[in-house]
Amino acid sequence: APDNWRKGEDGGEVYCVTYCPEVLGAEPSEEGDFGQHFSTQEQTPQICVVGSGPAGFYTAQHLLKHHSRAHVDIYEKQLVPFGLVRFGVAPDHPEVKNVINTFTQTARSDRCAFYGNVEVGRDVTVQELRDAYHAVVLSYGAEDHQALDIPGEELPGVFSARAFVGWYNGLPENRELAPDLSCDTAVILGQGNVALDVARILLTPPDHLEKTDITEAALGALRQSRVKTVWIVGRRGPLQVAFTIKELREMIQLPGTRPMLDPADFLGLQDRIKEAARPRKRLMELLLRTATEKPGVEEAARRASASRAWGLRFFRSPQQVLPSPDGRRAAGIRLAVTRLEGIGEATRAVPTGDVEDLPCGLVLSSIGYKSRPIDPSVPFDPKLGVVPNMEGRVVDVPGLYCSGWVKRGPTGVITTTMTDSFLTGQILLQDLKAGHLPSGPRPGSAFIKALLDSRGVWPVSFSDWEKLDAEEVSRGQASGKPREKLLDPQEMLRLLGH
Repeated sequence: APDNWRKGEDGGEVYCVTYCPEVLGAEPSEEGDFGQHFSTQEQTPQICVVGSGPAGFYTAQHLLKHHSRAHVDIYEKQLVPFGLVRFGVAPDHPEVKNVINTFTQTARSDRCAFYGNVEVGRDVTVQELRDAYHAVVLSYGAEDHQALDIPGEELPGVFSARAFVGWYNGLPENRELAPDLSCDTAVILGQGNVALDVARILLTPPDHLEKTDITEAALGALRQSRVKTVWIVGRRGPLQVAFTIKELREMIQLPGTRPMLDPADFLGLQDRIKEAARPRKRLMELLLRTATEKPGVEEAARRASASRAWGLRFFRSPQQVLPSPDGRRAAGIRLAVTRLEGIGEATRAVPTGDVEDLPCGLVLSSIGYKSRPIDPSVPFDPKLGVVPNMEGRVVDVPGLYCSGWVKRGPTGVITTTMTDSFLTGQILLQDLKAGHLPSGPRPGSAFIKALLDSRGVWPVSFSDWEKLDAEEVSRGQASGKPREKLLDPQEMLRLLGH
């Protein structure tokens, strides 16, 4: 129980004043300590990871693999694990979700435990975690979206791409989103992979999605959708797009759709792409071909019969969401025409003074994700949206680390996060070896579970998740889907008998 734990004189080491074998899982030796399983930090480092997305799981995986005795507890505010692999990856990209198999192996390790339904910063503080563990790693990602900060942003019909993705991917907090898809034209602001994901889901024939894990509600809405045209708008030019060639190729080949690219946007680009790095060069060449070359007979016929279209609009920056005549919903967007200044990475878009109005009934903002501060005790840079750190060590807070998007900002794909998380794990183990982390035993989850119990918080274990997983798979089988995601946390808790 919490009352049984005391801090040492130096305010550091935490110890238990009553011996509880069922809590610590170790027998006391004749000297009266807790035996080798819990005797020194070098033998059993208790480490806590906050967040169960790719960053959290890859950090845990590295620690367990490279320290034969480390015990890692993963805390997650959702009832279910896997973060953006479950809630961010598009339903028609099931191969990307295969990484869940690796994470499951990690979670099933007898030196790893998962605690879902625990919100760090609300149910338990970071300081309480630091008191209970030798080290704490923050891997909670980027849960917010970047606001547009323009008039009309609050109108019905304007959504963040993050919320829209959460809606079709079954994120509980977005299950009531109910976007109105009765308009003809949608505008997506931003030219990254998420923008292309959203455009693709809006334009994919629904019968191509019905065998994926998209939610039933989203599939129903997409079947009724009248959206025929999607504009993907960026404030800079073709050379600065943030999407990758795989996503672009999927858009170009999307059944029943045709691309709309203005050849004028690509003038003079042929020479400039010669110096580009290979991935960027291949991407630019594909864009250039699509915009300027006459398609072959077969492709021309395919495009001519397409009932839907998508296009890239460059050198446009959102100024205002335009309301409908009755002022009750979005009916268009006013874009400032821009030009580029500076060279290389420093290139920025500046307004020319001209504007352009684009009619649309749906505006999706995809200009980036943003991390939130988790707890007043943790330093946070609101401008960069990261926890200030040096190689994953949180600045001025010994024993506190970070990995993933909260460490480096919301960029990169799952493999980028993997490399980054392994590095944080490596730094933590170096500090452990060098004696920079607290010595002596730490109570780990025994302390935290008692605290949560006293606060009426019911953590969800990994075996609980496996029951929910089996339920989702069984519900999906009825309609030939890999799973039908559970959307309501209360229903999930009921299914687990709570």
